[in-house]
Amino acid sequence: MFTAKDESSLKLRKDYAFPLNSVLNEQDARQLTAFFCWTAWAAVTNRPNDDVSYTSNWAHDPLVGNTPSASILMWSLISILMLLAGIGWIVWYYARQFDVWREHQEPAHGYAQEDMMTTMHITPSMRATAKYFWVVTALFVIQVLLGIIAAHYAVEGQGLYGLPLIDYLPYAVTRTWHTQLSILWIVTAWLATGLYFAPMLSGHEPKYQRFGVNFLFFSLLLIVVGSFAGEWLARHGFFDDLTINFWFGHQGYEYIDLGRFWQIYLFIGLLLWVVLVLRGLWPALQEKASGSLIFLVILSTISIGLLYGAGLMWGQHTHISIMEYWRWWVVHLWVEGIFEVFATAIISTIFVRMGLLRVSVATTMILFATIIFLVGGVLGTFHHMYWSGTPISVLALGATFSALEVVPLMVVGFEAYSHSKIEHEIEWEKNYHWPFMFFSAVLVWNMIGAGLFGFLINPPISLYYLQGLNTTANHAHAALFGVYGMLGLGLMLFCLRGLTDINHWNQNLLKISFWSLNIGLAMMTFLSLLPQGLWQAYASIKHYYAFARSAEFMHSAVMEGLVWARVPGDIIFSVGVFAFAMFVYQAFKKQTN
Repeated sequence: MFTAKDESSLKLRKDYAFPLNSVLNEQDARQLTAFFCWTAWAAVTNRPNDDVSYTSNWAHDPLVGNTPSASILMWSLISILMLLAGIGWIVWYYARQFDVWREHQEPAHGYAQEDMMTTMHITPSMRATAKYFWVVTALFVIQVLLGIIAAHYAVEGQGLYGLPLIDYLPYAVTRTWHTQLSILWIVTAWLATGLYFAPMLSGHEPKYQRFGVNFLFFSLLLIVVGSFAGEWLARHGFFDDLTINFWFGHQGYEYIDLGRFWQIYLFIGLLLWVVLVLRGLWPALQEKASGSLIFLVILSTISIGLLYGAGLMWGQHTHISIMEYWRWWVVHLWVEGIFEVFATAIISTIFVRMGLLRVSVATTMILFATIIFLVGGVLGTFHHMYWSGTPISVLALGATFSALEVVPLMVVGFEAYSHSKIEHEIEWEKNYHWPFMFFSAVLVWNMIGAGLFGFLINPPISLYYLQGLNTTANHAHAALFGVYGMLGLGLMLFCLRGLTDINHWNQNLLKISFWSLNIGLAMMTFLSLLPQGLWQAYASIKHYYAFARSAEFMHSAVMEGLVWARVPGDIIFSVGVFAFAMFVYQAFKKQTN
């Protein structure tokens, strides 16, 4: 398939969305085949003095003796038991504490009677964050367009509705850029939020703060353009030296594809962001009333900067099992964990400053999120490493603690009720209707995308059959955009409240955007990605894992029909994306006028 040009090889390459006119030379083809051979050996060769393979008998294939081991089944049962016990405990705890929380939620001196944003002074560094949100909007639009192209390759492997894109934007490039942009625009929104709110919370504009904000912006822009160019050049064979490719091209590891040079540059940028936020927040730390709250914001800010450094713990020739361990520190703990704690901290602090929440309640919320992250999130990361050559103890810890990650998501109804109660307390809060709506959507998608869809694939016995199938893509879309994307957009709207005139906001565009994004995402997952994943799961269980990913199965009538079923949801979702982009354009344009 990688070197031949006969009819059957070309058909297979078309089915797998490989460029027809691009072939490997004999040496590269042999090295790639040797890698495949080594992974196959690891999958079927028993560990010394054990009856399971190095990959714990994954992938499923009865022909070579790969069937679920007793450990996989036992720890799956224990994970379900832990989930049910955890849900029972947290429902009891919430029911017991809810009346107390409701009584103490209102600030000691009552809800604020006016919107603090109305009289707030916008400092030069806060104003400088506006361009971050322009870039967030642009990257969001580009990411969705690339996602459309990548998804379409599943049915038309060489282009988009007849447009011959494969030689210029092959699947390996569009998929890389699509997944990276999903992280980049969301993270940029959160970073800009931190830079915007730091001077606001402290009432202090540090010297040269605007210069630092501008310098960081252009550095991030250079990282995006430079890393994307390097990935494109690497995919098209412009880097003959693999060391050059590792440093400036494509590392080949999903979500951390960018070259090591750009990765280090981004790490330095994050450390600069930490310094800028700390400079802005420091005076607020001296306040007795909310000093503890600001301290938690500072702690989560420092963690964001430092934890990304875990992605630098492997080198060009590090064993793939070690690399996988550190990679998931970035993907799972940095993106899904620390940023969620930071978001909870910054939102709670904002609510306190706006006179909507008591300090003690806000502090409790942040500590609760942090405890959940530390108890379930850290060890729960191991569920990504069941089959990467880890011992059975890792499988046990991953199964147990990843189940606990789901527990708090089962009581989002309480949180949604609290959000709606806050919003309707006083008249001026209608200015924040749409930010509150996006935050409420975060709660719903946290339960569906992270909770239900996440636990669908988390137990070892489930992931044994479903690893890398469309059930994973289903979970990723619903959790990454549904939770972190919605959260990023909600935070962005909070910042736009001060950067633009809310009286000139186009409420209809926001309404169209919000409902289109949510309805489109629901259609995308429930009508296409989830059915695809379940149909693949059936094939994987009934036959063997490789069959569920074969060209024969992926291009069957049922699978291609389910891919096409994604189109209506994609269209509605795209309407929401472009409506949001139009809203941002109009809001800033009217502010300028």
